[in-house]
Order: sequence, then C-alpha cells, then structure tokens
Amino acid sequence: MRTTTTPTSPLTPATLAEGWRKAGLEEGMDVIVHSSLSSLGPVDGGAPTVVDSLRSVLGPTGTLVVPTFTWQVTDPDPDHVGVPTSDVSKRRASVPDFHTNLDTTSMGAIPDTVRALPGSVRSTHPQASVTAIGHRATEITSHQTLGFALGPTSPFGRLHDLGGYILLAGVGHDRNTFLHYAETLTPSPRLKLRRFPYTINGERVWVETLDVGNDNGRHFPTLGREFEEQAGIQEVIVGNARCRLIPVQALVAFSVPRLTELLATDTTSLPGSQIHSS
Repeated sequence: MRTTTTPTSPLTPATLAEGWRKAGLEEGMDVIVHSSLSSLGPVDGGAPTVVDSLRSVLGPTGTLVVPTFTWQVTDPDPDHVGVPTSDVSKRRASVPDFHTNLDTTSMGAIPDTVRALPGSVRSTHPQASVTAIGHRATEITSHQTLGFALGPTSPFGRLHDLGGYILLAGVGHDRNTFLHYAETLTPSPRLKLRRFPYTINGERVWVETLDVGNDNGRHFPTLGREFEEQAGIQEVIVGNARCRLIPVQALVAFSVPRLTELLATDTTSLPGSQIHSS
C-alpha cells in the first residue's frame, strides 16, 4: 500500500512532518536516516528544513542519527606495498586527518546539515562515523571500534540494542548500512581492509583494520525487498520521495539467516576471497 504527499509547491516543515508521521515516525524514536534531498523535490529552505521537520516529529525524547562517512580519509595508493615512493608519500601526506568537524558532503546535504548543528555529537571513526542529535546522541555515538566499525561495538549496535529505526527517504537498501551490520553477525561475512591515517601520541601512522566488504548491489536490494514483503512495510511518498520506516531489530533478525543463505550459495563471496582496501 502506498500513500502520497506529492507537493504542488515547495515542501514546508509542516508538510514534511505530516509525511514523516504517515511513514510511521513518532516522538521518542531513535532513528538513523539514509536520505536523498533531491528525491524529495523542491523544499522551502533545503536540507535545514528537512532536518527541522524530522526533529520536530521526534521531539525532545527522540534521537536523529545520520551517517557521516568520510571517504576522503583513505589511502590513495592502497595497492602500493613496502616503502613508499616520493609520489606515494606526497599523495598520502595530502590525506586529511579525521576530526569531528570534517565535512561529509559526499554523504549528502542532510547528513552534513546535522553534523553542523550546535549540540550534535559525532562518533570518532576516521572513515565510518555517524552524527546524532537528541536525547540519546551521546549514548549512541560514544563507542566505535576501529575494526569492524559497522558491527556490534558501534553506533549501529547501540541503535539495534535500543530498538531503533531506519528511515529510507528516497534511497534503497543499497544505502541501508544496517545490512552491513547484519553481515557482521553472519558466520562467513565478506571482508575488506580499511586503511587510514591515525594520530597516536602525536605521531601520524597508517592503520589497517578489517570490516565487512561492500555489497555493490549484489544481495542487499533483494534482502531488503524480501524483508519489506514479509514484514508488511508500508511505503509512503513524501514529496516525490519513496520512504519506508524499518524497525532495526526485526530487519536484523530476518537478514542474518537470509544473508547467511545467500552468501553460502555465492562463490564470489567466500570470506577473504576478495579482500580489498577502502
């Protein structure tokens, strides 16, 4: 079933809030939002209006979370082994160090708006941080290991334990980071190597850690569609965007065994068979 709030004029905070409520968003929820601002259509005030509308629905007891990944904090020469040449050293020296004010424009205008808000809190992983604002912002972002940054010892694990939700606003399950979280719980996850600069006791070093690999649209769209069908998830059109509100715990409970089956029959997804750098 699909309901719509297709605009005839630019979306306002009130019309957006009405759409979020129709999608199932309620006061007090802890919600991670994966979004595309352009998919909504014209918005009066742009990304800040969208963020304000989400916060108004969640209220003072809710928490808004967004991915603020920083793809620019990565090794520009991941395949170079051994002592770097002068050119490799120069390229690696140009890679920025992570800090909590580092921009995340590659993730879109809505995440970067949340990151810049006074009172927002950001986790500290150099590549896979999230930013939160609201009642449980500090609790959600306070711990994230360098290795398996999307796993149980991360903001995603905390959102799962809190019974949080995922709002897909104009994007599909290929953008749903919680499917990576689910993969960390499978017996034989696909793996990748993260490599990034990190400062320890004033010395900048390059760190290598393992994490779950990229799906690249292979299984996650199918997995998400199957879950929505069996769970009866209702799609709502907000502006021009297809939106779904998904309970984290139910999604993970479905996805771990189903993804285990999919990976077991996929010979290209054997653990470690395609480890690459990120």
